[in-house]
Amino acid sequence: MKTIPLILEEATTAYKTHNDIPLTLRSEINLLMNTRLASAVDLQSQMKQAHWNVKSPNFIGLHELFDQIDEVVESYVDMIAERIVQLGGVAEGTVRVAALRSQFDEYPLTIGEGGSHVDAVCTALSSFGHQARMTINDADDLGDADTADLFTEVSRGIDKWLWFVEAHSQTAK
Repeated sequence: MKTIPLILEEATTAYKTHNDIPLTLRSEINLLMNTRLASAVDLQSQMKQAHWNVKSPNFIGLHELFDQIDEVVESYVDMIAERIVQLGGVAEGTVRVAALRSQFDEYPLTIGEGGSHVDAVCTALSSFGHQARMTINDADDLGDADTADLFTEVSRGIDKWLWFVEAHSQTAK
């Protein structure tokens, strides 16, 4: 059995492309996006964890909601990975890489009750939304409006799903 290295080296491969963003900037952008890719892969697995294990009188609603979020996050994973490759980089999206690079806390594995999953999912979505907004600013600073736009789309989507999940725990004051 192979062991996982404690520290992964960033991919140094840069494929030739006619994209007019200079190589040095593409390398910085791809490093940033590979970090977000790891968190997106982790977020997707966390949504499946909630989907599989939720127990609640509202089971079917939460079960289906968490599955819908998983599907949308999967599309974000693909968008981020494809943007990396468009810029001549290598999308580093394996589960092992995600486990080492994700900036999320571990999803609580011992919870079952619907409200606990709602709280955990809200925490994960909020964290990823924050990361997406940071990436918008970083991509703008690097002069890559297309990557900033991609993460604007992701951020808007994550905020929508956060709203849907939070509605399960909010009450009028």
